[in-house]
Amino acid sequence: MRQGQVYTLECSDGSLYTGVTSNLENRLAQHHEGNFQGYTHSRRPLILLWITDFLDIQDAILLEKQIKNWSREKKKALINEEWNFLHLLSECKNSSHSNNISLDSARDDEDNCQCI
Repeated sequence: MRQGQVYTLECSDGSLYTGVTSNLENRLAQHHEGNFQGYTHSRRPLILLWITDFLDIQDAILLEKQIKNWSREKKKALINEEWNFLHLLSECKNSSHSNNISLDSARDDEDNCQCI
């Protein structure tokens, strides 16, 4: 089983980049040297802000994919270990989410249903 790390870098333009690796020292050197033509290449220098270790690289890959879909605010909460704030940012704010619809509005929709 190969170990892995998930890491977050702050780029020179202030943006955040999250990646995964099995060799952090080597990967950071590659980023700093500009070996990747991807996101970080034109945004150097880079600062390592956050890292976490995994015993299994597959678990690290899953977390990296999850974090890449997070908002900047949520990533900052993770970096700053603001666990309560992270929890609040995880709540769905979408008006159509079941947690954000009152029972009265559901009943109103039922009353206005045009059933055939």
